[in-house]
Amino acid sequence: MQKYQWATFRKTKAGIKLHLRLVFADQGDVYPEKITITGAKSNDRTQMESLIDEIGMMYVFDRGYVDYEKFDEYTDKGIFFASRLKDNAEIRHLYEFKIPLESSVLSDSMILLGTPQKRVDNVLRLIETLDSKGNLIRIITNRFDLEAEELSDIYRWRWQIELFFKWIKQHVKIKNFYGTSENAVRNQVLLALIAYCLLLLVKLEQNSQHSLLQISRWLKVFLWQTFEQWFGRMNYQSR
Repeated sequence: MQKYQWATFRKTKAGIKLHLRLVFADQGDVYPEKITITGAKSNDRTQMESLIDEIGMMYVFDRGYVDYEKFDEYTDKGIFFASRLKDNAEIRHLYEFKIPLESSVLSDSMILLGTPQKRVDNVLRLIETLDSKGNLIRIITNRFDLEAEELSDIYRWRWQIELFFKWIKQHVKIKNFYGTSENAVRNQVLLALIAYCLLLLVKLEQNSQHSLLQISRWLKVFLWQTFEQWFGRMNYQSR
């Protein structure tokens, strides 16, 4: 707290929060296409306006971003979304869609979401399925043009986001900040994300099947070689 008084989080802690808009790349990889950095106290929903803004795009986000007013706004604008619905959400079923045999989807229905005091005016779609551990998950979306199974898979791809954060925490460690001011800390976090994006760019440009960690190790080993020498060596080791 003495070093980072500008990042007040709790009485004994200070911190920042990283809000990311991730884009799916080839081979199941994701990269941060847009980010905002706020104090750790900021609610996730405060960043929805800056991160969810492109008409015709499909956004997948978790329960921390559930906002009934935004659901109506997105539907009216033509912004598509899928999110996990909170367990205590009030719903009213309007119509049950047929589910194909042997589908992993348990139910697919058209619903109204909320109470008379707090509700979504537009009709939405609710898909119930199971996660990898057999737990029930309820997915809310404003897309009616896709099959329930496809929407279920789209939401499951959200776990790539968790893998991204896991990779960042394991391999892009910032043990000490060289500067402690707000701008200095933000810049160092941005540099860590830039390093990740450059590694992914190398992987995609060379159509490599190797992990980002392996590519990072090669870059360090071949640091003083030309690109042609390094690429030839990497291709040789790939065979």
